[in-house]
Amino acid sequence: MKIASLLLTAALLVPTAATFAQSFSAAAAASAAAPAAPVTYFGTVPSNDAAHEQFARMRQTFTQCQPTVVFFENPDMGTDSTEAATIGRMGPAGYARFLAQQQHVPTHRLDDVYAEYAYLQTKLAPEPLKLYWLLRQTHQFRQATGAPKALVMKASKAFLASSAHDLPGGEQVVRTPTELRTAYRTYCPTGGAWWSLPATSFGSEPTGASAFILNTTRTVNEYRAAHLATQVAAAVQAGQRVLVVLDRAHLPAPAQPAYAAQQRVAR
Repeated sequence: MKIASLLLTAALLVPTAATFAQSFSAAAAASAAAPAAPVTYFGTVPSNDAAHEQFARMRQTFTQCQPTVVFFENPDMGTDSTEAATIGRMGPAGYARFLAQQQHVPTHRLDDVYAEYAYLQTKLAPEPLKLYWLLRQTHQFRQATGAPKALVMKASKAFLASSAHDLPGGEQVVRTPTELRTAYRTYCPTGGAWWSLPATSFGSEPTGASAFILNTTRTVNEYRAAHLATQVAAAVQAGQRVLVVLDRAHLPAPAQPAYAAQQRVAR
């Protein structure tokens, strides 16, 4: 299975790091935890600009919480030789790995795309599952790059081509741009343009999209929250000081109130 390759395809389609969107960033929050094993969440936004304020705040958060283990999401593509190069190529998750490496702190990936896809296979038939996966990949590409429609369409074609081999069980459905549009009209009859869904469609509290997308996103979030809780609980039980770095849209519900109220933690 090569689901992870879909997550890497977008990087090959972006001309330069300067095309990445410069949306405003969010801060971090400490969750309730035993004093000997605190848990800190740091919410990020997609950016490959080393001057973005969130990276300075991430450095400060590392200093403040002194983690003994760092969890991150997205494929582990390692680090580069410098801060700027790491951020330029790999964004927030890469920079979290860079800082952890400097402090000799182990890192572990949060998301398991193989397990997540297998879980969704128990909830959805092949056609709606593949549609959802492709819509989400296209959305993530557009959000991360700020790409215009033409480049988004190019990316979606690349995702379609890869999906023929990378998404088990979906080989015979949603194979072309035409079939993608047809499936979208079937499952999202009241939705807007399939390639420019609202930013909140795939977030922790999904809104602004069709019922099909919202319900599926909630199912994904439930799975991710349980997976995250298991990983963090194991680290806490082992006496670790945990730093969780993930997209602010993916922050688990228990972290949201503190995250919103204690932004000063990362400033």
